[in-house]
Amino acid sequence: MTAQTTPRTVDAVVIGAGFGGIYAVHKLHHELGLTTIGFDKADGPGGTWYWNRYPGALSDTESHLYRFSFDRDLLQDSTWKSTYITQPEILEYLEDVVDRFDLRRHFHFGTEVTSAIYLDDEAQWEITTHAGDVYRATYVINAVGLLSAINFPNLPGLDTFEGETIHTAAWPEGKNLAGRRVGVIGTGSTGQQVITALAPEVEHLTVFVRTPQYSVPVGNRPVTTEQIDAIKADYDHIWKQAKNSAVAFGFDESTVPAMSVTEEERRRVYEQAWQHGGGFRFMFATFGDIATDEDANETAASFIRAKIAEIIEDPETARKLTPTGLFAKRPLCDDGYHQVYNRPNVEAVAIKENPIREVTAHGVVTEDGVLHELDVLVFATGFDAVDGNYRRIQIRGRDGLHINDHWNGQPTSYLGVSTANFPNWFMVLGPNGPFTNLPPSLETQVEWISDTIEYAERTGLQAIEPTPDAEAQWTQTCTEIANATLFTKVDSWIFGANIPGKKPSVLFYLGGLANYRTALADVTTNGYRGFELKPADTVAA
Repeated sequence: MTAQTTPRTVDAVVIGAGFGGIYAVHKLHHELGLTTIGFDKADGPGGTWYWNRYPGALSDTESHLYRFSFDRDLLQDSTWKSTYITQPEILEYLEDVVDRFDLRRHFHFGTEVTSAIYLDDEAQWEITTHAGDVYRATYVINAVGLLSAINFPNLPGLDTFEGETIHTAAWPEGKNLAGRRVGVIGTGSTGQQVITALAPEVEHLTVFVRTPQYSVPVGNRPVTTEQIDAIKADYDHIWKQAKNSAVAFGFDESTVPAMSVTEEERRRVYEQAWQHGGGFRFMFATFGDIATDEDANETAASFIRAKIAEIIEDPETARKLTPTGLFAKRPLCDDGYHQVYNRPNVEAVAIKENPIREVTAHGVVTEDGVLHELDVLVFATGFDAVDGNYRRIQIRGRDGLHINDHWNGQPTSYLGVSTANFPNWFMVLGPNGPFTNLPPSLETQVEWISDTIEYAERTGLQAIEPTPDAEAQWTQTCTEIANATLFTKVDSWIFGANIPGKKPSVLFYLGGLANYRTALADVTTNGYRGFELKPADTVAA
């Protein structure tokens, strides 16, 4: 097929077809009336949830809040089976949204964007796809995904392995590992989910544990029609509460200091949260200083460690699976993860004390000389989060400045949605955006971007971009907030520490969704403070 080398001109290009990309196309086309094209390298909508089809894949946000809130009828017509929503249900939901709002015709699926170059004289972006097709647009909205650039570790001898290797973020559709000898590397959220799901099915499961994780029950339960109806009747209040809270998970964050109550009361509060379920709920609804005070943090950490010791029957296995130090990563929850280690077919290998020496044709050899024989090696090693996908596209702004050179090892932004020297170029869940339940955050950002584009169109602007000072100040704000928490004291993917050679840096605004929404509104009401607004007649000059 011949590439379309003569550029096709549209008003806006959206890159990505997950929650953010779907909503962006809807806002720009249906509400602003702009000619809009969306691209995604996947063969359909879904974003992260298109690719992550691994067994056990589940959102850690409750079902009624892991969805769009912008359309009242959509909320009333949607349904769910249990308190937490699974990957197949999320994918079906997003496909239904695309069809409900007639968005599919605006997307080019199976189409990877390879470059986005700003043309200074024309004040337009030139977008090229892997097939060589060329488009020009005034606006580019990047909805490339927070968790989509796969992190695949480089293990010595991996190319000699005669079995299958699978990354959880590229799980073959319908792949079943029943009766196989399986090894899993990675015990974060994804690892815990896939380990829990595979354990009852496989012949033998070897879990290579680098860093044991604090994790609490997810609390996934079937829901009744009456419960769903009650939520739908209360949606106005539910969404108002979520968007005016910090983490937007549908509960009120506690303001009670952990050390202000008795030990007995703390245990009661933690036990109640443990029984109810939810990782963010356990960290933020129990006491108000678990994420900021080390003594308070230790009370939660020791409670979880004691639970792990109760659950895992073999003391040596329990030791390998018990975390030490601060409870200060993205809070995890699981559906019986620690219980699987009581199964006779599940083995934990602590690879910090007994590292992987090499991979051979038949499995993984650890430093003690033991060959762990495997038919399949599963990598649940996560993503080059936040900025990873941007760095895999050739993106050049003013005067040919490459995004990698602009970011220079530390991705930055103004408000998590824009960056200096990249005019009319917006990000959904870009660097230093809010650390929350994602759908309400990305809705907030897409709505702000849409309103900003509407303002630019109405007032005759041809270029809007943040000043370097505004970007530096926002980065400083995010850094100061992060440094006031305990999150910066541990290695975590939320600071890029999971990627070898990547400079750890602040990647999120940890001030909460309510404060973030206030910050966006403040910028807008003050004449887009921090942005350069360039009328059409000044752009070429």
